[in-house]
Amino acid sequence: MSARANRPAMGVATDVSHENKARYRQFLSACETGNVERAVTGAFHTEAKINASHPINAAQDGVGYYSDVVAPITTAFQGCTRQNYVVIGGEYLGTEWVTSTGYFHGHFTRPLFGIPPSGKLAFLRFGEFHRMEHGKIVESHVFLGFAELIIALGLWPLANSQGYEGVVPGPATHDGIVVDPADPARSRASADLVEGMLKKLTSEDEAWRPDWHDRMVWYGPGGLGSYATLEAFAAFQRPFELTFDGWGDGSEAGITGVGADCKAGDGDYAFLSGWPMITGVHVRPFLGLAPTGKRVFMRDCDWWRCEDGKIIENWCMLDIPHVLMQLGYDLFAEVEKAA
Repeated sequence: MSARANRPAMGVATDVSHENKARYRQFLSACETGNVERAVTGAFHTEAKINASHPINAAQDGVGYYSDVVAPITTAFQGCTRQNYVVIGGEYLGTEWVTSTGYFHGHFTRPLFGIPPSGKLAFLRFGEFHRMEHGKIVESHVFLGFAELIIALGLWPLANSQGYEGVVPGPATHDGIVVDPADPARSRASADLVEGMLKKLTSEDEAWRPDWHDRMVWYGPGGLGSYATLEAFAAFQRPFELTFDGWGDGSEAGITGVGADCKAGDGDYAFLSGWPMITGVHVRPFLGLAPTGKRVFMRDCDWWRCEDGKIIENWCMLDIPHVLMQLGYDLFAEVEKAA
């Protein structure tokens, strides 16, 4: 597919990445065992730009990761605990990033951005990407699985996906927190494998199939669902691509500024985030919404695990409420009305 053919290659984890991951793990530990606000003040530059999923969108500079993102979650989830499944990092086009994904979980006792509490244990999936300079976080993209939480509460007002909806596991190999310095050759192999696959997406003949393991699992966002095996994933992926005409970075339509902000290989893992990453025109029903002809921009991210030269696990998050808002549908308002 020509829209992706000439985009820059993924980077790889570097010595600086290794140092940044150590600092990031220290920050995560401090958040778990001490004062989160103090930990954020120490880790983030005072002018750090903080982006987070709708309805947060742009948080306050510097301390916004705490005040606008984490604090509302810990207030809503009594006994809130954060569980990290993947912690990796790498360089892309001269910038250094660290990333993690996993869950916040706790006893859901207070509303969260208008989502009513269940009075039960609840899980909120997260994915975050932080650009670091001189040991400080200067830019963040924080993905939060609000759609998954709404579905778990039985409050989803739109069409159901054909996939599994629920809490998804971390890597089957339990090695997603990459502590040791990454082997450059393995990191490059993972990066090239994933980038090669991504360039083949939207191909009519599903040319990406050979890059995936027979036992692959795609852990998708709420509303789209998760799928195991190539056949099940293909049955979802191609129709999804066709829902949005020109699905990709929009370069063929003369659009700029859409694409990866970071992407790199780190050992057997690779990651990618774009704010936004994808654009397309809504030409077929999406989650039960009739085609609008509107162009949407999708905040999208992924983490991949590679094994024996194939992609075997893929965790994907997409800011579904933000896409819906662009189509004229306020998911949070509908949930509040139904609750």
